[in-house]
Amino acid sequence: MRYLGLIILGCFVTPSVAWAQANTLKVVYPPTNHQTNTEKIFLLGTAPNRGEVRINNQVIQRSKSGHFAPSFPLNVGENLFTISYDNQQIQIQVNRVDPQPEIPPGLAFVQNSLTPQVDISRLPGEEICLSAIATPNANLKVKLGEQTVNLSPQTEQVSLPNNSFIYIDKNQPITQVIPGKYQGCTRLGRLTNAEQPEFQLTLNGETITQVSPGKIHTLSPTKLPVVEVIAEAGVARTGPSTTDSRLTPLPKGVRASVTAKEGDWLRLDYGAWIHSQETRRIPGAIPPRSMIRSILSRQLPTATEIVFPLQVPVPITVEQGDRTFTLTLHNTTAQTDTIRLDDDPLISRLDWQQIAPGTVQYTFNLKTDQQWGYNLEYRNTTLVLTLRHPPAISRKPQPLSGVEILLNAGHGGEELGAVGPTGDLAKDLNLVVTKLLRDELRRLGANVEMTREDDRDLSLVSRQNMIDRKQPAIALTFHYRFLADDGDAENTKGVSSYWYHPQAHSLAVLLQNRLVQNLGRSSFGVYWNNLALTRPHSAPSVLLELGFMSNPDDFDLAMDSQEQRKLAQVLAEGIVQWFNIAGE
Repeated sequence: MRYLGLIILGCFVTPSVAWAQANTLKVVYPPTNHQTNTEKIFLLGTAPNRGEVRINNQVIQRSKSGHFAPSFPLNVGENLFTISYDNQQIQIQVNRVDPQPEIPPGLAFVQNSLTPQVDISRLPGEEICLSAIATPNANLKVKLGEQTVNLSPQTEQVSLPNNSFIYIDKNQPITQVIPGKYQGCTRLGRLTNAEQPEFQLTLNGETITQVSPGKIHTLSPTKLPVVEVIAEAGVARTGPSTTDSRLTPLPKGVRASVTAKEGDWLRLDYGAWIHSQETRRIPGAIPPRSMIRSILSRQLPTATEIVFPLQVPVPITVEQGDRTFTLTLHNTTAQTDTIRLDDDPLISRLDWQQIAPGTVQYTFNLKTDQQWGYNLEYRNTTLVLTLRHPPAISRKPQPLSGVEILLNAGHGGEELGAVGPTGDLAKDLNLVVTKLLRDELRRLGANVEMTREDDRDLSLVSRQNMIDRKQPAIALTFHYRFLADDGDAENTKGVSSYWYHPQAHSLAVLLQNRLVQNLGRSSFGVYWNNLALTRPHSAPSVLLELGFMSNPDDFDLAMDSQEQRKLAQVLAEGIVQWFNIAGE
């Protein structure tokens, strides 16, 4: 979430101006004319801690510092809030949008409700579903080539909230009543040409027709297009949208057949979807298939490389477990009789099996629980897996001597991050805490790299690339967060930790526990989360949310310089403890 604010630095403030600023009522959220579809909203702001603040003539509770974040119910349409303090008054309008589609009068379809909305391609015999929202209690059928699909009323729908609703304890299924929702499914026959489904809506002898925006096409199983991944790490997903879950990234050069299309998304033959912009089509290519025979491992100074010679770069998936690392090669048949694996500081044994036609699985049994990062790349058609060794820690003269640690202060530059009741910004607090931790870690002997040491724009990709390039022992990112509109900002507070790869789980848990048990902070929980700065797999990578800028109590802690120093010290001690445990 991004917020705009004004910071005045390096200017002379007269006593009268300073008095006016210290006695000013301020509301930082929501902005006026804010639009939301939630049932309530919180108002975040501050005023001097003497006197009363009223919202719509209701006295509200405030923190010792004078900050406030009360929630109020919203009606559909315009909601006006008048915030008063002393002789000052601020008015904010919040517009609540009705999430239910509006059914037009007469016989009609709701605009943009016919599916498919984009062109899709499927294999013959696959199931496809068509839907529309239109006048209730009518008859609706769809002509698709020589097929006719009857759509039935589906007025009661069970939906799942967005993933972020877990943070406000509202992630349970929701039963919605949507008058006029119709849906039907069929097995796709072979279509000669791309067909645009024609929807026919009939009521009381009157019929109207409308075609869907998207066309449907069938692919020939014997002439499937072949694509190659051109991105450094192609984003593979469980479905054709950015809201679908990520799978193991595909290294540059991977080739696969396309078995379905949906708009700009391609389904590859092993089941994952990828955006077409991350691929290029290979004209005339045959379906990519490979054999694999002998496998070689070799030790490098800080890692072990395992080399898989293949005929073509095939899709891969990775799974990390307790003392195991499993690599699966798709579209591959094993003819393996020989594997070279010398005594290794990391790997105790390598097992393999052909778990299905075209799918070979390699399981590395490891000597320790903790994994330290991995890399995968194709060198021509040969896949090279690099498993990093534990870092060399001398522990003398300091407990982190020789340890490389990367620290990332979230946001920066035009990316402001969350805003507190006074208008202070998360990007600045992130940097303050990260610098304090840097100093603590260096005092303990660590070699610390910072993604930024001042207020600058830095993309997520640049931060990810720095982790991969520097190859630290661990990478830590720091943020302060903000609550969603319909959350309880007055009572929602605490620190939280986020991990993505199993190699980072124990670090996330330990640091969370240190902040809660040793610093007395409230716990907002430990989460597996698909975040840009938890996804790097070349090192254990953890993101810490150090509190809520939207909570008056958390904000007071965040702004307290003594608490900032305590926070850095407790985190540094936790990092030392984790390395001691991980190195056992």
